[in-house]
Amino acid sequence: MREGSLDAPTRHPLAWEDPAFYDEAALDAELRRVFDICHGCRRCFNLCDSFPRLFDLVDASPDEELTGVKSEDFKAVVDACTLCDLCFMTKCPYVPPHDFDLDFPHLMLRFRAVEHAKGQTPFVQKQLSRTDRNGKLAALAPGVANWASSTDNHFTRNLMERTAGIDARADLPKFTGAPFVRRARKTPAEVNREAPAFGRKAVIYATCFANYNAPEIGMAARAVLARNGVETEVVYPRCCGMPLLEQGNLKGVAENARAITATLLPWVDKGWDVIALVPSCALMMKFEWPLILPDDSDIQRLARATFDAPEYIVDIARKEGLAPGLQPLDGGIALHLACHARAQNMGPKAAEMLRLIPGQDLQVIERCSGHGGSWGVLSAFHDTALKVGKPVARTAAKSAKAHVASECPLAGAHILEGMRALGPAEAEKTPGKAPHPIELFARAYGL
Repeated sequence: MREGSLDAPTRHPLAWEDPAFYDEAALDAELRRVFDICHGCRRCFNLCDSFPRLFDLVDASPDEELTGVKSEDFKAVVDACTLCDLCFMTKCPYVPPHDFDLDFPHLMLRFRAVEHAKGQTPFVQKQLSRTDRNGKLAALAPGVANWASSTDNHFTRNLMERTAGIDARADLPKFTGAPFVRRARKTPAEVNREAPAFGRKAVIYATCFANYNAPEIGMAARAVLARNGVETEVVYPRCCGMPLLEQGNLKGVAENARAITATLLPWVDKGWDVIALVPSCALMMKFEWPLILPDDSDIQRLARATFDAPEYIVDIARKEGLAPGLQPLDGGIALHLACHARAQNMGPKAAEMLRLIPGQDLQVIERCSGHGGSWGVLSAFHDTALKVGKPVARTAAKSAKAHVASECPLAGAHILEGMRALGPAEAEKTPGKAPHPIELFARAYGL
């Protein structure tokens, strides 16, 4: 073992099926062990609000040590964690295989799992996590759903804030009446047989967000893949379970993982690759599912066959070469690298993909947007989410690029909100939408 985490970080499986995982005395002891190490290090003070909250608790205690902090005060630290994984992946010098064995995000997850087991997950957060139900219902009347959720609709948004705790200022995802799976079925993609990568086959896991909220992401990915000779099929059994993971509902995540794997693995057995359109979902499939179900060989096989969308395009470029026809987009691109893409430990694939566009003006922003899934839209956390994401918003505004993009659609909308909050001048220049980089890549092909 070498000091400073010079070895590649490793993660232990989550022992969520072991009753000891939910032992509150053992959990408190582990929280105190980890928090004491964090207090002595403080390297993560500027990553998110969890660490300032922890350090403030310690500094305000009578002895300015963790021993003086009450255990009931730890919840404020846990609640501020968005499970972005950046402390584990980029900052902490004490992650495994270091003897200190720190995994701060998964410790926060264990705390939430205990809360969930005790029935303490708030009702509104449970409803927000039911993405498939919400998407199907909204698809029946998307105009009404989008009207009610618009920040311009002060009556409904103020009502939502008072009754559900959803901040009236927070941008909420729009819904579509024509989900991606349905659109893909109606409009087959013509595969370019002259492309260098012709012969590849990939099944696109639509993800709940691309299916119900932003089908343009899926349509763009499908068009780019077809231009590059890749035959595709679009599949969507159910949500990957990331919203459930955020709440500590690990049993629910495991159920979703098994159901999706049962649908996708037959494609893998036929030699097809698997592409996830949103980085949070790719992270779940490639890393979190195997840690939640470490003994399930099918889960492990699916993980090895799964690609994030930009990762797959870069793989084509490296191995076969891309189809010609890419042209740079006028005005340049400011690209935000999503935390859950960075946590996949695959490199900045979205940046690599956009740099494949000849002569493209590109500025890369590597910092957390602060959104954190459903966390950032809640009144209790929205101001904190904007504060954490302000450096990203400021950098994007100063870049003065025509396009502001993010691998995470929720992060993209949050960045634009942060840009508008900087002042009238910045608000006037803020784009109306932050597309997924695959959408910009499709535009570069003229698709």
